[in-house]
Amino acid sequence: MNRRNAVSAMGLSFAAMLLISFTGVAAERDAANYVGVKTCGICHKKDDTGNQLGVWEKSLHAEAFETLGTPAAKETAKKVGVDDPQKSGKCLKCHSTAYNFTEAVATEKIKPEDGVTCESCHGPGKKYMAKATMEDRAKAIAAGLVHPATESCKLCHNEQSPNYKPFDEKAMVEKIAHPDPKVKH
Repeated sequence: MNRRNAVSAMGLSFAAMLLISFTGVAAERDAANYVGVKTCGICHKKDDTGNQLGVWEKSLHAEAFETLGTPAAKETAKKVGVDDPQKSGKCLKCHSTAYNFTEAVATEKIKPEDGVTCESCHGPGKKYMAKATMEDRAKAIAAGLVHPATESCKLCHNEQSPNYKPFDEKAMVEKIAHPDPKVKH
């Protein structure tokens, strides 16, 4: 095997490993445990605690479903054999938390129109949403909170996306940051 073939084989092996590990992360996200953005927003909308809901509402994640209705999205979708990206699981698996990274609706608790909500990044909230749990970060993480949520990014922001461009993870995290000033890290 020459060097070029060896490098290609290593690249394919690495890509397969990533796909398996990301699929595993998504599989751990039991759709029955989603609570929806309104439930998350009950506690995460106050300015003195960081107004995470308000930050999300102004983000591209909140607009992910609407993005699929744009002429540019429709053009991209046609290139991959999709007529209507707002109705295709191929697109909605990453543009809507309701699909839980699959090509079919996985939960009725979240509407596709809600876009990419809190739980796409932080995992289904049912097991960690209690105030007593959320007040203790280690306890919340043990109950299923994905934090930091950077591994979640790669479930959609990867080479499978027809518009994927490598990005600076640190810069993207800063762009979507929504910390709670009262939480000690």
